[in-house]
Amino acid sequence: MVIGLFRLCGFFCCCTYYIVAVHIYFLADYIHYLLCCRDKDFVSRLRRILGFYPRDIAVYREALVHRSLNHYRAHEPKKDNERLEYLGDAVIEAVVSDILYHHFPGKKEGFLTAVRSKIVQRSSLNRIAKDTGLAELIQSTHINRTHNSFIPGNAFEALVGAIYLDRGYNHCYRFFEKRIMGKYIDLDKVAKEDDNFKSKLIEWSQKMQYGIEFELVDEHTIGTNSPTFRSRVCIEGIEAGIGFGYSKKESQQLAAKEAMRHIRKKTELYKAIVAQHEARMAPIVEADMQETVVRE
Repeated sequence: MVIGLFRLCGFFCCCTYYIVAVHIYFLADYIHYLLCCRDKDFVSRLRRILGFYPRDIAVYREALVHRSLNHYRAHEPKKDNERLEYLGDAVIEAVVSDILYHHFPGKKEGFLTAVRSKIVQRSSLNRIAKDTGLAELIQSTHINRTHNSFIPGNAFEALVGAIYLDRGYNHCYRFFEKRIMGKYIDLDKVAKEDDNFKSKLIEWSQKMQYGIEFELVDEHTIGTNSPTFRSRVCIEGIEAGIGFGYSKKESQQLAAKEAMRHIRKKTELYKAIVAQHEARMAPIVEADMQETVVRE
């Protein structure tokens, strides 16, 4: 009986110690924020995204600076988020792999890799950056912000790189687990989605006997090692979709996605494709009919 009471007391003491330690940990961050932070508005907005107060504010600022600003800072040291983007890309892949490994016990490597690629693809990271409000904090020129659709996703990768440098891997993991997964990404839903738009479009074209062709329009290099590709898909010789991506495959997928949107909504472009197909097939159909008449 006495031993049981001692054990119970010990359990409550441990719980109390843990609770107090957690409160002191967060209180220390808050005190640091009050005493040392000059730009409280910026840090407060980051706090709403991250779920915790950042310590090394400078590294988070760097994560949100796009290289386009260097053009206007000719007499200042070049500083942008490309290095943090490189780091964050690797951290995100590790964290997402970790989460998927435990969320889908027993699933094979191919399945886990496919789900991970859907989560870390550029369009997904762009959406997360916009939905969390991170895109509003990015510093870039107006022109680049308008025409380069990769800026938000790149900044999100850089943000994760900043979290890693400021707090380490565990904070990156908790950030994804508590702030991203469930709220912006439904793992079970993502796992069931079939986002191979190119395969779907080719299958549909073959079924309808439509001519289809994917073309690489151009390729550009951003910075030192970030090539971007622009591809288009033509159906019956008509441009049906254009896609931009960090790989030829990604750009083709996005071009096919745009084309599928026209097909599903039966837009004017879709009607033009149907008309072009009918015009192309008319002589063939007529020749077949004449051949049939001759045989009879």
